[in-house]
Amino acid sequence: MRAMILEASRTPLREADLPMPQPGPEQVLIRVHACGVCRTDLHVVDGELTNPKLPLVPGHEIIGIVAARGERAERFAIGDRVGVPWLGYTCGICPYCRSGRENLCDRARFTGYQIDGGYAEYTVADQRYCFLVPPHYTDAEAAPLFCAGLIGYRSYRMAGEGRRLGLYGFGAAAHIIAQVARHDGREVYAFTRPGDTEGQRFARELGATWVGDSTARPPEELDAAILFAPVGALVPAALRAVAKGGTVVCAGIHMSDIPTFPYQLLWGERVVRSVANLTRHDGEEFLARAPRVPVRAEVQMFPLSEANEALARLRGGQVHGAAVLLPGKDAQGN
Repeated sequence: MRAMILEASRTPLREADLPMPQPGPEQVLIRVHACGVCRTDLHVVDGELTNPKLPLVPGHEIIGIVAARGERAERFAIGDRVGVPWLGYTCGICPYCRSGRENLCDRARFTGYQIDGGYAEYTVADQRYCFLVPPHYTDAEAAPLFCAGLIGYRSYRMAGEGRRLGLYGFGAAAHIIAQVARHDGREVYAFTRPGDTEGQRFARELGATWVGDSTARPPEELDAAILFAPVGALVPAALRAVAKGGTVVCAGIHMSDIPTFPYQLLWGERVVRSVANLTRHDGEEFLARAPRVPVRAEVQMFPLSEANEALARLRGGQVHGAAVLLPGKDAQGN
């Protein structure tokens, strides 16, 4: 099969022919139809997430068809369309797993990091960590739901139920969660990179109440803010923007260092919290909600061979919505 592989951190991916993977007893073999290009992939490729399995096939927003099953894999039928997220394995027996917090499992393994992912024509996945894909979406539209959507949704729930919600970094996750928030009757305040007029236009199209760059103060105090941009300096900026009792949620798996800031910014029972990974319950809940909103993912499609170009555009802030690789197809999806 064709695949894009990472052989060393901070090097471009290399196109390669690899042996077809074989499913283990509780795994399914998936013919990959689409795989989202996520900022976490950048953190892996750029060496910001250390110690990936090498060589590695990245990619953890996988949509495909079950092509074969292991001897004990009975959850899905051949031909089912499934999605594979970041969380690829947990132990099931530790205190975190037994208390509904499998996202914190110390022995968890992650797709496209410790497990080969979806930048390939085929992949294998543990059947327990796959989901049926809602029929409302094309393969490319569904791919971003499996990380930008799932992690975004967990972050959204952690932000509480306040009316005014700030979103810092208006990329793949923010453009999905903005739709959920607007559906729930909330006001969305969108913060983009300075000078990103295209991103600001996109946020307005999705119904943002106010749009500005990340250095600006919103016209109203926020009830909560979610930081999708992995920039530690935005934490004190968001604390300045939220009202007393407000919550600042750091949604990324990696963030640059948070600078020191005066206690006065935190005082008033403001909260700063992180979001780690996802649970299968998050996946089930969000995938049931998404078609009802309905969430529509804006996607830019690339053939598998252009994975490095897709990553470069994401790194440079040139993707509005989500980038998606289409193994076996050209950039127009043909």
